[in-house]
Amino acid sequence: MLGNQLLQGEKIYLNAITREDIPQFGRWFGNLELLSYLWTDAVFPQTQEDETEWFERMRKSDDYDFAIRTLDHNQLIGSISIKAPDWKNRCAVFGIAIGDANYWGQGYGTDATRVILRYAFLELNLHRVELYVYNTNPRAIRSYEKVGFQLEGVKRQAAFRDGQYFDIHIMGILRDEWQALNP
Repeated sequence: MLGNQLLQGEKIYLNAITREDIPQFGRWFGNLELLSYLWTDAVFPQTQEDETEWFERMRKSDDYDFAIRTLDHNQLIGSISIKAPDWKNRCAVFGIAIGDANYWGQGYGTDATRVILRYAFLELNLHRVELYVYNTNPRAIRSYEKVGFQLEGVKRQAAFRDGQYFDIHIMGILRDEWQALNP
């Protein structure tokens, strides 16, 4: 599992986010629907300048941020990350955004999640990966369950959006659970 295959799935591959990707990210993160799935902060459309600032911070961080691109057309469709690695306890936080809505609900996010977990466990040698997802995003929850994430807890009414409070689900997967699903 050396080389590019480490970061390749059935539908996608992961590679570096480049400066040339910034305009696309700027368009995606100007979409309030997408942002409402990702942030607990107030939803506010992002500009290309905001994305340029994020890119500069991302390149200097200890996080592992990747672009998600389709295998068939080399199309940028989103981003995926392993954030805040805790090397002592060998755990980190997972995040994903399929920015291009044309690719929602077609298995691209699930495939990308499988690839990043393989990277997290086989390359970074993590023991545990966790994520946070709104209860109002059942498509994402189903995708995470498909690859082996388990519900570990609920932060009740922890997010305020559009005049209502929503729950945040905490999900996690351990390396041995992942290995059992991926012999």
